[in-house]
Amino acid sequence: MLLLILFSAVVLLNVIFYLRFSKFTLSSVPAELAKNDFPVSVIICAKNEAENLKENIPLFLEQDYPHFEIILINDASSDETQEVIDAFVESDPRVKKVEIQNNEAFWSNKKYSLTLGIKKAKHSRLLFTDADCKPASNQWIRLMTAPISEEKQLVLGYGAYEKRKGLLNGLIRFETVMTALQYFSHAKAGMPYMGVGRNLAYTSQLFYDTRGFMSHMQILSGDDDLFVNEAATKENTAIVFQTEAFTYSKPKESWGDWLRQKRRHVSTAKFYQTKHQWVLGLYYSSNLLFWVLGILSFILVDWKIPLTLIIFRFTLQYMFIGKGMKLLQEKELLPWIPFFEVFLVSIQLTIFILNSKSKQTRWK
Repeated sequence: MLLLILFSAVVLLNVIFYLRFSKFTLSSVPAELAKNDFPVSVIICAKNEAENLKENIPLFLEQDYPHFEIILINDASSDETQEVIDAFVESDPRVKKVEIQNNEAFWSNKKYSLTLGIKKAKHSRLLFTDADCKPASNQWIRLMTAPISEEKQLVLGYGAYEKRKGLLNGLIRFETVMTALQYFSHAKAGMPYMGVGRNLAYTSQLFYDTRGFMSHMQILSGDDDLFVNEAATKENTAIVFQTEAFTYSKPKESWGDWLRQKRRHVSTAKFYQTKHQWVLGLYYSSNLLFWVLGILSFILVDWKIPLTLIIFRFTLQYMFIGKGMKLLQEKELLPWIPFFEVFLVSIQLTIFILNSKSKQTRWK
């Protein structure tokens, strides 16, 4: 009986989170494009990204927006990144450059480079993405910066990954969608806690008022999520999730590369505000316990009651998470939600164990 009570409590907790997700997943996509035309600085930090810059920067330069500049930061690259940046600077006056010398004895992280890029920017509205990202449309700048105002100074966007064949690609996209559902939903509920640097906007005033990255400059990751965790409030944060405002990145192609990337990302969560750590920890723990207790209940208790709870939980999961997947253009993943959820919970547990034993020392 105790096992069944515990399993019921876990299912109830899962349902509470799904209802929280509904604050985003039941949202309607704005039908009209914004009419804003204030100047914007797009900031892109690149480390050994020569080929990606050649492919993607022309797409940013083709944005249907009247007043913008692109700040390209060469973070001590050892390939032809600087030469590629110089070529863009010479061919288009909207492109500016910042060259970072190898200064690993001092900061040795991306935040130092981004800080210099922000100081170089002429405009107060800043829009960030990565060198391996491309905009989903020529309306990206307009849509991502439209909510910025005196009150709203931080905008969370969606950074998707390109769709390719294979289990790893499906898992990467599933994890990306689930992360976005959480940070969009919590932001809608008045508790913004993170964003992704692949698609993020904020004002220079907010950056300087928050003292930039100073409180976490020594931490490898977090130029996006730790900054948002510190600077975002219910009042100053907006979300943008129109398909035309997405960015698309090239996904990792090997399990080792992806696990290293996720270890770096997960390592920042312990620096979130305590309330955010509790909420996220509760969500991941409840997912893990659902599968563990569900299997035990199905075996050790009369199977009819556990089966009813499992069906109830999956029904709500498909209703709310499924709607979110459609909003974020990942409906192909819908049939695989249980499979990817088990896979992801297992990998997250593995990453937690690995990170408790060692840590990485470079951002790239």
